[in-house]
Amino acid sequence: MTVTTVQDAGVQPVFYVKDEHDHPEGGSTMLGFWIYLMSDCLIFAALFATYGVLGRSFAAGPSPHDLFELPLVALNTSMLLFSSITYGFAMLAMEKGRVGTTQLWLAITGLFGLAFLGIELYEFTHLILEGATPQRSAFLSSFFTLVGTHGLHVTFGLIWLVTLMVQVAQRGLVQTNRRRLMCLSLFWHFLDVIWIGVFTFVYLMGML
Repeated sequence: MTVTTVQDAGVQPVFYVKDEHDHPEGGSTMLGFWIYLMSDCLIFAALFATYGVLGRSFAAGPSPHDLFELPLVALNTSMLLFSSITYGFAMLAMEKGRVGTTQLWLAITGLFGLAFLGIELYEFTHLILEGATPQRSAFLSSFFTLVGTHGLHVTFGLIWLVTLMVQVAQRGLVQTNRRRLMCLSLFWHFLDVIWIGVFTFVYLMGML
């Protein structure tokens, strides 16, 4: 790379790059998003570790055996797993340049995500009505924090999904929208993996 200086009489010198290299568009976006996902991994790792320490501190209150309904949790898990599959179909349609099909699969993904959140809110409401509030014990505090944080991520993911659907409707599958859909795909599948950990570590092991 060569830096050239241009200076006229009575004018401040101007510096410019003579041999400027091309940089791939969006490269920094994907790198930044991977860094964000790694930071999110650290957050959930801390929450899992906290639950691992406090998950047996019932304070003479209800335990997982008294509270969890595995059929309901299994149904909720299937909603999120199905949403991950339908998002994969949306990405396949995007690669083929089919705007309408992409939008259809994104909408189905959003419906599965809403169903997941609805079941989770029902579970939280049911627990609170039974007196199993976050302040009842360390177990419940760590449980609500871990599961609630994941639910909050799903909520933001749905808002992001709707925003992208609007942008695709306005501008089509341009390169910028493709890159954004890929970022959301990584985020959505990441939430799927985290929930499998929650289902196994919190619900299944809690019932053993």
